[in-house]
Amino acid sequence: MRVIYGINPLLEVLKGPNRIIKKLVIAEGRGGEGVRKILDLAGKTGIPFEFKDRDYLNRQTGERSHQGVMGFCDDFAYAGMDDVIANRHRDFRYDLILILDGVTDPQNLGSLIRTAHCFGVNGVIIPKDRSASVTAAVMKASSGTAGYTPVAMEVNLSSAIEYLKSKGFWIYGADAGNDRGVHAPDYRGNIAVVMGSEGKGLRPLIRKNCDFLLSIPMKGKIDSLNVSVAAGIILHEILRVWDES
Repeated sequence: MRVIYGINPLLEVLKGPNRIIKKLVIAEGRGGEGVRKILDLAGKTGIPFEFKDRDYLNRQTGERSHQGVMGFCDDFAYAGMDDVIANRHRDFRYDLILILDGVTDPQNLGSLIRTAHCFGVNGVIIPKDRSASVTAAVMKASSGTAGYTPVAMEVNLSSAIEYLKSKGFWIYGADAGNDRGVHAPDYRGNIAVVMGSEGKGLRPLIRKNCDFLLSIPMKGKIDSLNVSVAAGIILHEILRVWDES
């Protein structure tokens, strides 16, 4: 069993289509509108809940940022590649997938899943090794959107990219050292965007397997963005082109 904690992540998961929460725990004396909404949703779906002291929640979550609420649920169910491909947003004519090459910070992974969800991405693909996995901290950082967005975990990311190519996807890699700006391509067609690790960017083999490499023009004295912010800029540009085409 794993835990999900925090007001907004629990609300989003409880409102979602998959009833993964098995039991809720509320800190004794914890009240407020957010807790009331959580308990109302729990009552409607038949999810049991109990009250415990805050030390219990601290021990279970390993955090003090649980906001006095947590839920027990089954281990995260990773999707398959074909599940991700099949999850096209109803408003899009093309598929859009986010691939993460070695994002190891749980906060960044959660933020990237949230960004992917907000831009209507089919799903997210992460490698089995050299990557954060979907944990309670990731679920909280995603504001619960990891409960809506399919996440596939693949042993070999290069093989996953080749599989997507065989399915008609163009692979765009984010590479700060590249001269091709994010506004250059027309982006029409099925697309997978590859974001590299926080420190080193794309690995050489992954970079080689990309059809196109993109960079985001910047004017400041610092020449790098948080990986989630960079992903948001690229995804927004793709959707802008799709809307205009």
